[in-house]
Amino acid sequence: MTPPANRSVPPQETRTEKATPMMQQYQRIKDEHPEALLELGRLQPAEILLPDDWAPDRKGRLAAAAGAVLTDLPGFRFDEDAGRSQLLEFFRLDSLEGSGLAAYGPGLGASAAALFYLAETQRSSLSHIHRLSPYTLSTHMRLDEATIRNLELVRSLSDGSRRNTLLDVLDCSRTSMGARKLRQWVLRPLLDLGQIRARQAAVAELAEPGSRRQALTDLLDRTYDLERLAGRVGAQSATPRDLSALAATLRLLPELKQALGHFSSGLLAGSARTLPECASTAELLSRALVDQPPVTHKEGGVIRAGYHAEVDELRDLSHSGRNTIASLQAREREQTGISSLKVEYNQVFGYYFEVTKANAKLVPEHYQRKQTLVNSERYTTPELLEYERKVLGAQDRLMALEEELFLELRRKVSGQLLEIQQAAAEVAQLDALLSLAEAALRYQYQRPVVDDGPVLEIQDGRHPVVERLTPDKFVPNSVLLDKEQNKVLIITGPNMAGKSTYLRQTALIVIMAQIGSLVPAGSARIGLVDRVFTRVGAADNLAQGQSTFMVEMTETANILRHATPRSLVILDEVGRGTSTFDGVSIAWAVAEYLHDRADAKTLFATHYYELTELALSKPQVKNFNIAVREWKDQIIFLRKIVAGSADRSYGIQVARLAGLPNEVISRAQEVLLNLEKANYTEAGSSRLAEHAGESQAAGAGQMGLFEDAPARELARWFADLDPERMTPLEALNALSALKRKLEP
Repeated sequence: MTPPANRSVPPQETRTEKATPMMQQYQRIKDEHPEALLELGRLQPAEILLPDDWAPDRKGRLAAAAGAVLTDLPGFRFDEDAGRSQLLEFFRLDSLEGSGLAAYGPGLGASAAALFYLAETQRSSLSHIHRLSPYTLSTHMRLDEATIRNLELVRSLSDGSRRNTLLDVLDCSRTSMGARKLRQWVLRPLLDLGQIRARQAAVAELAEPGSRRQALTDLLDRTYDLERLAGRVGAQSATPRDLSALAATLRLLPELKQALGHFSSGLLAGSARTLPECASTAELLSRALVDQPPVTHKEGGVIRAGYHAEVDELRDLSHSGRNTIASLQAREREQTGISSLKVEYNQVFGYYFEVTKANAKLVPEHYQRKQTLVNSERYTTPELLEYERKVLGAQDRLMALEEELFLELRRKVSGQLLEIQQAAAEVAQLDALLSLAEAALRYQYQRPVVDDGPVLEIQDGRHPVVERLTPDKFVPNSVLLDKEQNKVLIITGPNMAGKSTYLRQTALIVIMAQIGSLVPAGSARIGLVDRVFTRVGAADNLAQGQSTFMVEMTETANILRHATPRSLVILDEVGRGTSTFDGVSIAWAVAEYLHDRADAKTLFATHYYELTELALSKPQVKNFNIAVREWKDQIIFLRKIVAGSADRSYGIQVARLAGLPNEVISRAQEVLLNLEKANYTEAGSSRLAEHAGESQAAGAGQMGLFEDAPARELARWFADLDPERMTPLEALNALSALKRKLEP
């Protein structure tokens, strides 16, 4: 049994993508601000501030594209001139020239609006904000949202958590601020060779056997989150326990500074020189606060004995009251003969003598009744009232004075905030460097060579996440991309063989190298990459009216528009979301564009074996495949990339591994044989691509991949004829049909 004779591929429904209003809005705002949108997608802000005079449709486009909450502020808050004046006043400057902000015209209004919004919503001081730093796109590798998602840099595709991501592998940090710093590094790899090499040198020195890394790690284990504590101090919301934690951390800075003095690499030696010790602030806090202060300063018990004379005096009076009460109770029992008499206190009645009803007849006449209960009576005396006034007044004054002293202490500490923030930045950087060193030691990473050349060469590279999940089974692979021989690599091979792993590990190693990390490879030479692009996997975006194939084409279009000769492009199965002919056409054209126009270093994994014929007409296109072996109609994945193209997809064998019924497998093999007869020549080359090289060599303006469609249709028609089984009449009818097909 054979498939229908007039089809070379199984029938497929071709979907037509319609431009919905939401898609049109998204496209318009992409055209207006394409780079800003890419960056918003990477940063994923929770909220965006906008002038209230923006047109509603413009706001709608931004909301659709950015996926953030939009908050309106009066338009004048974004005025450039007003913003300049407000920033000068806020930072107490005469000019913005020295701050590097003067050239950011519209940004001045936006910055002033953001400061206003913070002051209004936080209802606190912004004294911890000492400067503004311009956020530029030219100093860091730009990773779009699709690349961050597809490479699972900080979030897993499976469940959205951090588990099994690059950050999960690299994060061995000891502090929260170090973890935040490392996450920032992963999302913003460097483009400055000097900064990259400085980080590498520090990580390599920390990872050396016998280094004093452990001393630094032990100190960081005792360190609190200086960044968050500084923010609370600046906002005047720090609690007694916050200040106590701050003091404990500041006391460690001299030891940390001394430990850093044993290292020679630039970043570590520089930190040893510039790390503030904050000695005066640490001494002030240690002298003012008790060892274990309460949660809030409203409760009292915050100020250490010896810090303030009046506090000590009031506290003595309050504490001595207990002895006074005990002696007063003993004396009254003796004088009245009431052995069960007690001196008690509550918030309503204050201090009182409590006597049971059975002893009421023994109460002296000068006792004044305050309350009658079922089983007892409560009394007071002039002496007890005087004691109550004195003690309660001292307690109230003590609590008020302690609160006053604590608030004053917090204000004094906020005056040293700039120094504390500098220390926090140094400690966060140190923790991030130690984290990279720890990961390098655990997983045997090597220091790569990062230079300004065009070569990307990785020997025995490994996927940093996958090798952790399969440590005994992972097979390393090498890659070489350059401008002379290997610009575009077409990677073929069956599903599950490791194509996607190979593509992703290459991109991850490049990113790791440019954040200053050591890398999972035998050796690596990384020519500086300005952007990493990925197009992998299948996902839709129905909220914006985009099907799976539309998302695929949108991401591919972004790559083609922005890839440069310094970019690394990772493509996995481009064109699989539509019909076979459409998909091959798109994949072929994309590969040619990246080779000819974008001139980008490209890894292109595909099941379209027609693409391997690009190497016939494009000298910088090379074919590689993931090796497999067949044994008794089964396949064994060798996970090794080798030169040349795969001769089969092995999809049916993979389907068998997945558990498809034997009847389905057998029928699929029958259909495959018939399709291969129609789609491949006797020499084994693809009929789809056999004339592509000729049309390109002839200088055709458009690729001639499908120009000879009638001839191929005839070829398929002939392939379905079986002369040995045809009757004479059937042969005459076939000849007549052929004549009709050839008539003009």
